[in-house]
Amino acid sequence: MTNPVNRTILLLDIERFSDRDDVEQAYLRRMLYDIADRTLQSAGIDETLRLRADRGDSVMELIDANAPVTALLRALLAEVPAQLRSVNRMASRSAQIRLRGVLASGWVAVDEREGWVGSDLNHACRLLDAPLLRAALRERPDDFALCVSDALYSGVVRHDHAGIPADAFHAVTLGSKNGPLSAWLHGPVPHTGGEDRSERGDEVPAPGADSGEHPAPGPKTPPAPAAKPSATPSAGPVFHFHGGSPVIGGSLVGGDQHGVSGGYVGGDVHLGRSGDVHGDRPEGDRA
Repeated sequence: MTNPVNRTILLLDIERFSDRDDVEQAYLRRMLYDIADRTLQSAGIDETLRLRADRGDSVMELIDANAPVTALLRALLAEVPAQLRSVNRMASRSAQIRLRGVLASGWVAVDEREGWVGSDLNHACRLLDAPLLRAALRERPDDFALCVSDALYSGVVRHDHAGIPADAFHAVTLGSKNGPLSAWLHGPVPHTGGEDRSERGDEVPAPGADSGEHPAPGPKTPPAPAAKPSATPSAGPVFHFHGGSPVIGGSLVGGDQHGVSGGYVGGDVHLGRSGDVHGDRPEGDRA
């Protein structure tokens, strides 16, 4: 393995790539490579200053640390949206291409199998896959959502270089399998619910398992069981008819009422429990 060297890391990923058929995927890959090449060329970064790795639906570029990052950022903010508009206006609906992008910096080593290793590279890949960045792209009219790492924001973006407005970037905390990650999102922060949060506490939904972009349908909620009849007697009056005179359980108010503290209502109507059906009350309680 080579010694780690400092690189600028650029990642670009196609939205909903796995939802397309083979012909559409092949077309989208060609468009992705064309857009990446034109963007880097417009920033003055030729092929001698970069290494490329293919991830199927995305491309990874390791760029020499001496290449101008400000020129690359300006190209990402202006050139990529312009190229996407040009491509998509001539493409069918099924061939529309929309991109998520991450720009970061850090130490990366290349092993004997030409593989890339480094915690800074892992960090950038997790930013690219974060649900918040996916949600941000769904709300973008220009088909592109860009996120930059904390280190790149501190070293470049916050200084408000020409063509790189610092106030257009917003601090966000992105969820990942290794815990929350701090980053800076270009453009508005999405305001839908989920696991990621912005500095204002806004949440966005985690994507579903179908294509990585749309929430998967959740389990159906079973209907609530019917409430069982309560065994507790009603607080109001209860009438019982047993082939004879009615007995009222509870209290019944109908005009004047007497005997709240023990008085007697004559006839065959008794106040008290439904089980106290014995005709007249005990002798000692008669008025």
